[in-house]
Amino acid sequence: MLICISSILVLPSWAEADQPLPPEVLQYSHDWPLANKDYANTRATFDVGIDSDNVRSLEVAWSVPINASSLFGGASSNPVILGDVVYFQDLQSNIYSLDLADGSLIWEQIYNLTSIGPNGPAVGWGKVFSAKGAYKISALDKATGRELWEKNISERSTVGIDIQPAIYNHTVYVSTVPGTSPDDFYSGGSIGVIYALDQESGEVRWNFSTVDSPELWGNKEVNSGGGCWYTPSVDLNSGIMFWGVGNPAPWPGTPQYPNGSSRPGPNLYTDSILALDSRDGRLIWYNQVNPHDLLDLDFQVPPILAHAEVGGILQEIVIGAGKLGKVYAFNRSTGCTLWSTLVGTHLNDQLASLPEGVTKVYPGYFGGVETPMAYADGVVFVPYVDLYTNYTDSSIAGAQSLDQANGGLLAIDVRTGKILWERTFDSIDVGGATVINDLVFTATFDGMIYALLREDGREAWRFRAPAGINAWPAAAGDSIVWPCGTGGSPALIALRHPQIAPTGP
Repeated sequence: MLICISSILVLPSWAEADQPLPPEVLQYSHDWPLANKDYANTRATFDVGIDSDNVRSLEVAWSVPINASSLFGGASSNPVILGDVVYFQDLQSNIYSLDLADGSLIWEQIYNLTSIGPNGPAVGWGKVFSAKGAYKISALDKATGRELWEKNISERSTVGIDIQPAIYNHTVYVSTVPGTSPDDFYSGGSIGVIYALDQESGEVRWNFSTVDSPELWGNKEVNSGGGCWYTPSVDLNSGIMFWGVGNPAPWPGTPQYPNGSSRPGPNLYTDSILALDSRDGRLIWYNQVNPHDLLDLDFQVPPILAHAEVGGILQEIVIGAGKLGKVYAFNRSTGCTLWSTLVGTHLNDQLASLPEGVTKVYPGYFGGVETPMAYADGVVFVPYVDLYTNYTDSSIAGAQSLDQANGGLLAIDVRTGKILWERTFDSIDVGGATVINDLVFTATFDGMIYALLREDGREAWRFRAPAGINAWPAAAGDSIVWPCGTGGSPALIALRHPQIAPTGP
Protein backbone atom coordinates (compact mmCIF):
# COMPACT_ATOMS: atom_id res chain seq x y z
CA MET A 1 0.00 0.00 0.00
CA LEU A 2 1.39 3.38 -1.01
CA ILE A 3 0.32 6.73 0.33
CA CYS A 4 1.92 10.03 -0.72
CA ILE A 5 1.27 12.78 1.83
CA SER A 6 0.42 15.94 -0.15
CA SER A 7 3.39 16.80 -2.34
CA ILE A 8 7.09 16.25 -1.94
CA LEU A 9 8.53 18.98 0.25
CA VAL A 10 11.10 21.30 -1.27
CA LEU A 11 13.92 21.63 1.22
CA PRO A 12 16.49 24.43 1.22
CA SER A 13 19.92 23.89 -0.26
CA TRP A 14 22.35 22.92 2.47
CA ALA A 15 24.77 25.45 1.02
CA GLU A 16 22.45 28.04 2.55
CA ALA A 17 22.60 26.49 6.00
CA ASP A 18 25.20 25.18 8.42
CA GLN A 19 27.15 22.14 7.27
CA PRO A 20 24.92 19.17 8.19
CA LEU A 21 27.68 16.57 8.01
CA PRO A 22 29.83 15.95 11.07
CA PRO A 23 33.45 17.04 10.54
CA GLU A 24 34.63 13.48 11.23
CA VAL A 25 32.51 12.14 8.37
CA LEU A 26 33.92 14.76 6.00
CA GLN A 27 37.51 14.22 7.10
CA TYR A 28 37.42 10.43 7.03
CA SER A 29 35.05 9.79 4.15
CA HIS A 30 37.57 7.41 2.56
CA ASP A 31 37.58 5.27 5.70
CA TRP A 32 34.42 3.80 7.28
CA PRO A 33 32.96 6.75 9.22
CA LEU A 34 29.31 5.63 9.33
CA ALA A 35 27.49 2.42 10.13
CA ASN A 36 27.10 1.47 6.47
CA LYS A 37 30.04 3.49 5.10
CA ASP A 38 28.01 6.42 3.75
CA TYR A 39 24.63 8.14 4.01
CA ALA A 40 23.32 6.09 1.08
CA ASN A 41 23.99 2.88 3.10
CA THR A 42 25.90 1.35 0.16
CA ARG A 43 28.39 -0.59 2.29
CA ALA A 44 30.84 -0.24 -0.61
CA THR A 45 34.43 1.00 -0.56
CA PHE A 46 36.98 1.39 -3.33
CA ASP A 47 39.65 2.91 -1.09
CA VAL A 48 40.93 -0.32 0.49
CA GLY A 49 43.96 -2.22 -0.80
CA ILE A 50 42.17 -5.57 -1.04
CA ASP A 51 40.91 -7.13 -4.28
CA SER A 52 40.68 -10.44 -6.11
CA ASP A 53 44.39 -10.37 -6.96
CA ASN A 54 45.58 -10.30 -3.35
CA VAL A 55 42.67 -11.39 -1.15
CA ARG A 56 44.14 -14.86 -0.63
CA SER A 57 47.01 -13.40 1.38
CA LEU A 58 44.74 -11.92 4.06
CA GLU A 59 45.48 -13.03 7.60
CA VAL A 60 44.60 -11.98 11.13
CA ALA A 61 46.70 -8.93 12.01
CA TRP A 62 45.27 -8.65 15.51
CA SER A 63 42.48 -10.08 17.63
CA VAL A 64 40.78 -8.52 20.66
CA PRO A 65 38.61 -10.82 22.82
CA ILE A 66 34.89 -10.03 23.09
CA ASN A 67 33.85 -10.90 26.63
CA ALA A 68 30.23 -9.79 26.35
CA SER A 69 27.30 -12.18 26.11
CA SER A 70 23.69 -11.58 25.12
CA LEU A 71 20.78 -13.32 23.42
CA PHE A 72 22.52 -13.17 20.04
CA GLY A 73 26.12 -13.57 21.19
CA GLY A 74 28.76 -11.01 22.02
CA ALA A 75 28.51 -8.70 19.02
CA SER A 76 25.90 -7.67 16.49
CA SER A 77 27.05 -4.33 15.16
CA ASN A 78 29.30 -2.55 12.71
CA PRO A 79 32.56 -0.97 13.87
CA VAL A 80 33.40 2.45 12.50
CA ILE A 81 36.91 3.49 11.43
CA LEU A 82 38.16 7.07 11.42
CA GLY A 83 41.80 7.39 10.43
CA ASP A 84 43.83 5.18 12.73
CA VAL A 85 41.06 4.58 15.30
CA VAL A 86 38.39 1.85 15.47
CA TYR A 87 35.23 2.37 17.54
CA PHE A 88 33.29 -0.74 18.53
CA GLN A 89 30.37 -1.68 20.80
CA ASP A 90 29.60 -5.15 22.16
CA LEU A 91 26.23 -6.56 23.24
CA GLN A 92 26.75 -5.50 26.84
CA SER A 93 26.72 -1.91 25.52
CA ASN A 94 30.43 -1.47 26.27
CA ILE A 95 32.26 0.87 23.89
CA TYR A 96 35.90 0.62 22.89
CA SER A 97 38.31 2.91 21.09
CA LEU A 98 41.14 0.88 19.56
CA ASP A 99 44.28 1.55 17.55
CA LEU A 100 43.72 0.26 14.01
CA ALA A 101 47.39 -0.65 13.67
CA ASP A 102 47.53 -3.24 16.44
CA GLY A 103 44.18 -3.34 18.25
CA SER A 104 45.58 -1.79 21.41
CA LEU A 105 43.11 -0.07 23.70
CA ILE A 106 42.90 3.72 23.63
CA TRP A 107 39.93 3.97 25.99
CA GLU A 108 36.86 2.02 27.06
CA GLN A 109 33.48 2.88 28.53
CA ILE A 110 32.12 -0.12 30.41
CA TYR A 111 28.36 -0.18 30.95
CA ASN A 112 27.67 -3.94 31.20
CA LEU A 113 24.05 -3.36 30.18
CA THR A 114 22.53 -6.06 28.01
CA SER A 115 21.47 -5.24 24.47
CA ILE A 116 19.63 -7.64 22.18
CA GLY A 117 21.23 -5.88 19.20
CA PRO A 118 21.96 -4.69 16.71
CA ASN A 119 23.76 -1.74 18.27
CA GLY A 120 26.98 0.14 17.58
CA PRO A 121 28.62 3.57 17.73
CA ALA A 122 28.22 6.71 15.65
CA VAL A 123 31.02 9.29 15.77
CA GLY A 124 30.53 12.99 15.10
CA TRP A 125 31.07 16.50 16.48
CA GLY A 126 33.72 15.19 18.87
CA LYS A 127 31.38 12.62 20.40
CA VAL A 128 30.61 8.90 20.26
CA PHE A 129 26.88 8.18 20.36
CA SER A 130 25.35 4.80 21.15
CA ALA A 131 22.61 2.95 22.98
CA LYS A 132 23.32 2.61 26.69
CA GLY A 133 21.50 -0.59 27.51
CA ALA A 134 17.85 -0.96 26.61
CA TYR A 135 16.52 2.48 27.44
CA LYS A 136 19.09 5.26 27.00
CA ILE A 137 21.25 6.97 24.40
CA SER A 138 24.62 8.28 25.57
CA ALA A 139 27.24 10.64 24.19
CA LEU A 140 30.91 10.14 25.05
CA ASP A 141 33.93 12.34 24.53
CA LYS A 142 35.61 10.95 21.41
CA ALA A 143 39.10 11.48 22.82
CA THR A 144 38.62 10.06 26.33
CA GLY A 145 35.40 8.03 26.46
CA ARG A 146 34.04 10.22 29.27
CA GLU A 147 30.24 10.34 29.29
CA LEU A 148 28.93 13.79 28.35
CA TRP A 149 25.19 13.14 28.47
CA GLU A 150 22.58 10.41 28.53
CA LYS A 151 18.93 10.46 27.52
CA ASN A 152 16.19 7.97 28.38
CA ILE A 153 13.93 7.67 25.34
CA SER A 154 11.90 4.65 26.40
CA GLU A 155 8.34 5.38 27.47
CA ARG A 156 7.84 2.05 29.26
CA SER A 157 9.87 -0.90 30.54
CA THR A 158 8.81 -3.12 27.64
CA VAL A 159 10.09 -0.69 24.98
CA GLY A 160 13.82 -0.70 24.26
CA ILE A 161 16.57 0.34 21.85
CA ASP A 162 18.47 -1.86 19.42
CA ILE A 163 19.87 0.37 16.68
CA GLN A 164 23.16 1.92 15.59
CA PRO A 165 22.42 5.66 15.52
CA ALA A 166 22.43 7.89 12.46
CA ILE A 167 24.07 11.31 12.76
CA TYR A 168 23.21 14.24 10.52
CA ASN A 169 22.47 17.97 10.75
CA HIS A 170 23.64 18.22 14.39
CA THR A 171 21.12 15.53 15.30
CA VAL A 172 21.29 11.92 16.51
CA TYR A 173 18.55 9.70 15.05
CA VAL A 174 17.49 6.52 16.86
CA SER A 175 14.41 4.38 17.39
CA THR A 176 12.78 2.26 20.03
CA VAL A 177 11.25 -1.17 19.43
CA PRO A 178 8.60 -3.22 21.29
CA GLY A 179 10.76 -5.33 23.59
CA THR A 180 13.97 -5.48 25.60
CA SER A 181 14.33 -9.23 26.16
CA PRO A 182 12.64 -12.53 25.18
CA ASP A 183 10.36 -12.13 28.20
CA ASP A 184 8.71 -8.96 26.95
CA PHE A 185 9.00 -8.91 23.17
CA TYR A 186 5.81 -7.40 21.76
CA SER A 187 4.07 -6.97 25.09
CA GLY A 188 0.70 -5.28 24.73
CA GLY A 189 0.83 -1.50 24.57
CA SER A 190 4.40 -1.27 23.22
CA ILE A 191 5.02 1.07 20.27
CA GLY A 192 8.27 1.74 18.40
CA VAL A 193 9.07 5.44 18.03
CA ILE A 194 11.74 7.27 16.00
CA TYR A 195 13.56 10.04 17.91
CA ALA A 196 15.73 12.95 16.80
CA LEU A 197 18.04 14.14 19.60
CA ASP A 198 20.13 17.29 19.75
CA GLN A 199 23.75 16.17 19.53
CA GLU A 200 24.92 18.73 22.10
CA SER A 201 22.40 18.06 24.85
CA GLY A 202 20.45 14.90 24.01
CA GLU A 203 17.16 16.80 24.15
CA VAL A 204 14.41 15.51 21.87
CA ARG A 205 13.94 17.67 18.77
CA TRP A 206 11.09 15.58 17.36
CA ASN A 207 9.66 12.09 17.40
CA PHE A 208 7.59 10.02 15.02
CA SER A 209 5.44 7.05 16.03
CA THR A 210 5.79 4.11 13.64
CA VAL A 211 2.25 3.07 14.60
CA ASP A 212 -0.51 5.27 13.17
CA SER A 213 -2.98 4.47 15.96
CA PRO A 214 -2.38 5.71 19.54
CA GLU A 215 -4.93 3.09 20.60
CA LEU A 216 -2.94 0.37 18.82
CA TRP A 217 -5.64 -0.55 16.33
CA GLY A 218 -8.28 -0.85 19.01
CA ASN A 219 -6.65 -3.07 21.63
CA LYS A 220 -3.78 -1.61 23.65
CA GLU A 221 -3.87 -4.52 26.09
CA VAL A 222 -2.89 -7.03 23.42
CA ASN A 223 -1.38 -5.24 20.41
CA SER A 224 2.05 -3.76 19.81
CA GLY A 225 4.34 -3.10 16.89
CA GLY A 226 6.62 -1.01 14.74
CA GLY A 227 10.02 0.41 15.54
CA CYS A 228 13.25 0.44 13.56
CA TRP A 229 16.37 -1.56 14.29
CA TYR A 230 18.70 -0.46 11.51
CA THR A 231 20.27 2.86 10.53
CA PRO A 232 18.29 4.91 7.99
CA SER A 233 19.69 6.36 4.78
CA VAL A 234 19.76 10.10 4.14
CA ASP A 235 19.37 11.87 0.80
CA LEU A 236 21.96 14.64 1.13
CA ASN A 237 20.30 16.77 -1.54
CA SER A 238 16.86 16.86 0.05
CA GLY A 239 17.50 15.99 3.69
CA ILE A 240 14.89 13.23 3.52
CA MET A 241 15.56 10.09 5.58
CA PHE A 242 14.41 6.58 4.69
CA TRP A 243 13.56 4.12 7.47
CA GLY A 244 12.60 0.43 7.38
CA VAL A 245 9.96 -0.53 9.96
CA GLY A 246 9.34 -3.72 11.94
CA ASN A 247 6.25 -5.90 12.34
CA PRO A 248 2.96 -5.70 14.25
CA ALA A 249 1.99 -8.09 17.05
CA PRO A 250 0.71 -10.40 18.36
CA TRP A 251 1.81 -12.78 15.65
CA PRO A 252 0.24 -14.94 14.44
CA GLY A 253 -2.34 -14.18 17.13
CA THR A 254 -3.58 -15.42 20.49
CA PRO A 255 -6.14 -18.10 21.44
CA GLN A 256 -8.70 -15.33 21.94
CA TYR A 257 -7.62 -13.43 18.81
CA PRO A 258 -6.35 -15.88 16.14
CA ASN A 259 -4.82 -14.60 12.91
CA GLY A 260 -4.15 -11.15 14.29
CA SER A 261 -7.86 -10.45 14.76
CA SER A 262 -7.08 -8.18 17.72
CA ARG A 263 -5.60 -5.72 15.22
CA PRO A 264 -7.86 -5.50 12.15
CA GLY A 265 -6.72 -3.55 9.11
CA PRO A 266 -3.27 -3.01 7.59
CA ASN A 267 -1.60 -1.99 10.89
CA LEU A 268 0.26 1.05 9.59
CA TYR A 269 3.16 1.82 9.52
CA THR A 270 4.48 -1.66 10.24
CA ASP A 271 6.40 -3.52 7.51
CA SER A 272 6.78 -0.23 5.64
CA ILE A 273 9.42 2.07 4.29
CA LEU A 274 9.05 5.65 5.53
CA ALA A 275 10.36 8.86 4.00
CA LEU A 276 10.67 11.50 6.74
CA ASP A 277 11.88 15.09 6.71
CA SER A 278 15.05 14.95 8.81
CA ARG A 279 14.43 18.47 10.16
CA ASP A 280 11.06 17.94 11.80
CA GLY A 281 10.00 14.30 11.30
CA ARG A 282 7.16 15.11 8.90
CA LEU A 283 6.00 12.13 6.86
CA ILE A 284 6.66 12.64 3.14
CA TRP A 285 5.43 9.23 1.98
CA TYR A 286 5.20 5.64 3.04
CA ASN A 287 4.84 2.33 1.27
CA GLN A 288 3.59 -0.63 3.28
CA VAL A 289 4.80 -3.80 1.59
CA ASN A 290 3.17 -6.32 3.92
CA PRO A 291 -0.20 -5.18 5.37
CA HIS A 292 -1.54 -7.00 8.45
CA ASP A 293 1.59 -9.11 8.86
CA LEU A 294 0.81 -12.38 10.67
CA LEU A 295 4.31 -13.85 10.62
CA ASP A 296 6.89 -11.39 12.05
CA LEU A 297 8.15 -10.54 8.56
CA ASP A 298 9.70 -7.10 9.11
CA PHE A 299 10.87 -4.71 6.40
CA GLN A 300 13.81 -3.61 8.49
CA VAL A 301 17.25 -3.64 6.83
CA PRO A 302 18.99 -0.33 6.03
CA PRO A 303 17.44 1.21 2.89
CA ILE A 304 19.97 1.90 0.12
CA LEU A 305 19.94 4.97 -2.13
CA ALA A 306 20.98 4.66 -5.77
CA HIS A 307 20.36 5.95 -9.30
CA ALA A 308 19.14 3.56 -11.97
CA GLU A 309 17.42 3.48 -15.32
CA VAL A 310 14.18 1.66 -14.55
CA GLY A 311 11.57 1.26 -17.25
CA GLY A 312 13.71 3.33 -19.59
CA ILE A 313 13.74 6.31 -17.21
CA LEU A 314 16.72 7.40 -15.11
CA GLN A 315 15.41 7.55 -11.55
CA GLU A 316 16.56 8.18 -8.02
CA ILE A 317 15.61 5.00 -6.17
CA VAL A 318 15.61 3.55 -2.69
CA ILE A 319 16.06 -0.20 -2.17
CA GLY A 320 14.62 -2.00 0.85
CA ALA A 321 14.29 -5.55 2.14
CA GLY A 322 13.66 -7.52 5.29
CA LYS A 323 12.58 -10.70 6.96
CA LEU A 324 9.73 -11.12 4.47
CA GLY A 325 12.39 -12.33 2.02
CA LYS A 326 11.66 -9.75 -0.64
CA VAL A 327 13.76 -6.94 -2.10
CA TYR A 328 11.96 -3.82 -3.35
CA ALA A 329 12.96 -0.78 -5.37
CA PHE A 330 10.94 2.41 -4.93
CA ASN A 331 10.99 5.76 -6.65
CA ARG A 332 12.70 7.97 -4.10
CA SER A 333 10.45 10.98 -4.70
CA THR A 334 7.04 9.29 -4.79
CA GLY A 335 7.50 5.97 -3.00
CA CYS A 336 5.97 4.08 -5.92
CA THR A 337 7.13 0.47 -6.24
CA LEU A 338 9.35 -0.07 -9.29
CA TRP A 339 10.01 -3.80 -8.86
CA SER A 340 10.15 -6.52 -6.22
CA THR A 341 12.13 -9.76 -6.14
CA LEU A 342 11.73 -12.84 -3.94
CA VAL A 343 14.90 -14.17 -2.31
CA GLY A 344 15.32 -17.50 -0.56
CA THR A 345 12.64 -20.14 -0.05
CA HIS A 346 8.97 -19.13 0.19
CA LEU A 347 6.15 -21.34 1.45
CA ASN A 348 2.76 -20.26 2.85
CA ASP A 349 4.05 -16.78 3.65
CA GLN A 350 1.34 -15.07 1.58
CA LEU A 351 -1.63 -16.66 3.36
CA ALA A 352 -4.27 -14.12 4.38
CA SER A 353 -5.01 -16.33 7.39
CA LEU A 354 -3.51 -19.49 8.84
CA PRO A 355 -5.73 -22.59 8.71
CA GLU A 356 -6.48 -24.99 11.56
CA GLY A 357 -3.61 -27.26 12.48
CA VAL A 358 0.09 -26.62 11.94
CA THR A 359 1.42 -24.77 8.89
CA LYS A 360 5.07 -24.66 7.87
CA VAL A 361 6.11 -21.19 6.70
CA TYR A 362 9.20 -19.99 4.84
CA PRO A 363 10.70 -17.58 5.65
CA GLY A 364 10.27 -18.11 9.37
CA TYR A 365 10.63 -15.47 12.04
CA PHE A 366 14.45 -15.69 11.89
CA GLY A 367 14.50 -15.95 8.10
CA GLY A 368 14.56 -13.74 5.04
CA VAL A 369 16.96 -10.80 4.80
CA GLU A 370 18.16 -10.28 8.37
CA THR A 371 21.31 -8.19 7.89
CA PRO A 372 22.42 -5.25 5.70
CA MET A 373 22.69 -5.39 1.93
CA ALA A 374 25.40 -3.68 -0.19
CA TYR A 375 25.29 -1.79 -3.48
CA ALA A 376 27.79 -0.98 -6.23
CA ASP A 377 27.65 -0.26 -9.96
CA GLY A 378 23.99 -1.02 -10.51
CA VAL A 379 23.90 -4.23 -8.46
CA VAL A 380 22.55 -4.85 -4.97
CA PHE A 381 24.00 -7.76 -2.99
CA VAL A 382 21.57 -9.48 -0.65
CA PRO A 383 22.38 -11.90 2.23
CA TYR A 384 19.48 -14.15 3.19
CA VAL A 385 18.42 -16.88 5.60
CA ASP A 386 16.42 -19.99 4.69
CA LEU A 387 14.71 -21.00 7.94
CA TYR A 388 11.14 -22.10 8.56
CA THR A 389 8.69 -21.68 11.42
CA ASN A 390 5.67 -23.87 12.16
CA TYR A 391 2.54 -21.90 13.08
CA THR A 392 -1.00 -22.48 14.23
CA ASP A 393 -3.45 -19.61 13.81
CA SER A 394 -2.67 -18.42 17.34
CA SER A 395 0.85 -19.51 18.26
CA ILE A 396 4.29 -20.69 17.21
CA ALA A 397 4.33 -24.47 17.00
CA GLY A 398 8.09 -24.85 16.60
CA ALA A 399 10.91 -23.56 14.44
CA GLN A 400 14.01 -24.76 12.69
CA SER A 401 17.11 -24.06 14.77
CA LEU A 402 19.66 -21.54 13.59
CA ASP A 403 22.32 -24.27 13.44
CA GLN A 404 20.23 -26.43 11.11
CA ALA A 405 19.21 -23.73 8.65
CA ASN A 406 21.15 -22.40 5.67
CA GLY A 407 21.30 -19.28 3.57
CA GLY A 408 22.99 -17.49 0.74
CA LEU A 409 24.04 -14.32 -1.00
CA LEU A 410 22.70 -13.14 -4.34
CA ALA A 411 23.12 -10.24 -6.73
CA ILE A 412 20.20 -8.28 -8.22
CA ASP A 413 20.25 -5.89 -11.17
CA VAL A 414 18.66 -2.72 -9.79
CA ARG A 415 17.34 -1.72 -13.22
CA THR A 416 15.08 -4.76 -13.50
CA GLY A 417 15.05 -6.68 -10.21
CA LYS A 418 16.51 -9.69 -12.04
CA ILE A 419 18.74 -12.05 -10.04
CA LEU A 420 22.16 -12.12 -11.72
CA TRP A 421 23.77 -14.84 -9.62
CA GLU A 422 23.27 -16.67 -6.34
CA ARG A 423 25.61 -18.46 -3.95
CA THR A 424 24.24 -20.77 -1.23
CA PHE A 425 25.86 -21.67 2.09
CA ASP A 426 25.42 -24.51 4.57
CA SER A 427 24.90 -21.99 7.38
CA ILE A 428 22.67 -18.92 7.65
CA ASP A 429 24.07 -15.70 6.22
CA VAL A 430 23.80 -13.07 8.97
CA GLY A 431 27.09 -11.35 8.18
CA GLY A 432 25.68 -8.68 5.90
CA ALA A 433 27.15 -7.84 2.51
CA THR A 434 30.17 -5.57 2.04
CA VAL A 435 31.69 -4.51 -1.29
CA ILE A 436 35.46 -3.99 -1.44
CA ASN A 437 36.64 -3.23 -4.97
CA ASP A 438 35.78 -6.21 -7.21
CA LEU A 439 34.76 -8.41 -4.27
CA VAL A 440 31.71 -8.77 -2.07
CA PHE A 441 32.31 -10.10 1.44
CA THR A 442 29.84 -11.88 3.69
CA ALA A 443 29.92 -14.27 6.64
CA THR A 444 27.84 -17.09 8.07
CA PHE A 445 26.63 -17.99 11.53
CA ASP A 446 29.11 -20.89 11.71
CA GLY A 447 32.03 -18.47 11.44
CA MET A 448 33.03 -18.68 7.78
CA ILE A 449 33.98 -15.46 6.00
CA TYR A 450 33.64 -15.45 2.21
CA ALA A 451 34.99 -13.15 -0.50
CA LEU A 452 33.09 -13.61 -3.77
CA LEU A 453 33.69 -12.04 -7.15
CA ARG A 454 31.12 -9.31 -7.69
CA GLU A 455 30.86 -10.21 -11.35
CA ASP A 456 29.58 -13.77 -11.02
CA GLY A 457 29.65 -14.87 -7.36
CA ARG A 458 32.59 -17.25 -7.73
CA GLU A 459 34.51 -17.78 -4.51
CA ALA A 460 37.81 -15.91 -4.36
CA TRP A 461 38.68 -16.70 -0.73
CA ARG A 462 37.28 -18.08 2.50
CA PHE A 463 38.46 -17.89 6.08
CA ARG A 464 37.47 -19.68 9.28
CA ALA A 465 36.93 -17.06 11.97
CA PRO A 466 37.57 -17.80 15.67
CA ALA A 467 33.82 -17.72 16.40
CA GLY A 468 30.46 -17.63 14.70
CA ILE A 469 29.41 -14.37 13.09
CA ASN A 470 26.25 -12.31 13.54
CA ALA A 471 27.79 -8.95 12.62
CA TRP A 472 29.18 -7.06 9.65
CA PRO A 473 32.54 -5.40 9.07
CA ALA A 474 34.17 -2.05 8.46
CA ALA A 475 37.03 -1.69 5.98
CA ALA A 476 39.62 1.06 5.67
CA GLY A 477 43.25 1.39 4.60
CA ASP A 478 44.37 -2.20 4.13
CA SER A 479 42.22 -3.67 6.91
CA ILE A 480 38.86 -5.34 7.39
CA VAL A 481 37.65 -5.21 11.00
CA TRP A 482 35.03 -7.86 11.76
CA PRO A 483 33.24 -8.76 15.01
CA CYS A 484 32.98 -12.53 15.55
CA GLY A 485 30.73 -12.97 18.54
CA THR A 486 28.84 -16.29 18.69
CA GLY A 487 30.28 -19.49 20.18
CA GLY A 488 33.94 -20.43 19.78
CA SER A 489 36.33 -17.74 20.98
CA PRO A 490 34.53 -14.43 20.37
CA ALA A 491 36.81 -11.67 19.15
CA LEU A 492 37.04 -8.51 17.12
CA ILE A 493 39.55 -9.33 14.39
CA ALA A 494 41.46 -7.27 11.84
CA LEU A 495 42.24 -8.96 8.52
CA ARG A 496 45.19 -7.57 6.60
CA HIS A 497 47.93 -8.52 4.18
CA PRO A 498 51.03 -9.65 6.09
CA GLN A 499 53.54 -6.96 7.06
CA ILE A 500 51.51 -4.16 5.51
CA ALA A 501 50.67 -1.38 7.92
CA PRO A 502 47.27 0.29 7.61
CA THR A 503 47.28 3.55 5.72
CA GLY A 504 45.50 6.65 6.88
CA PRO A 505 44.64 10.02 5.46
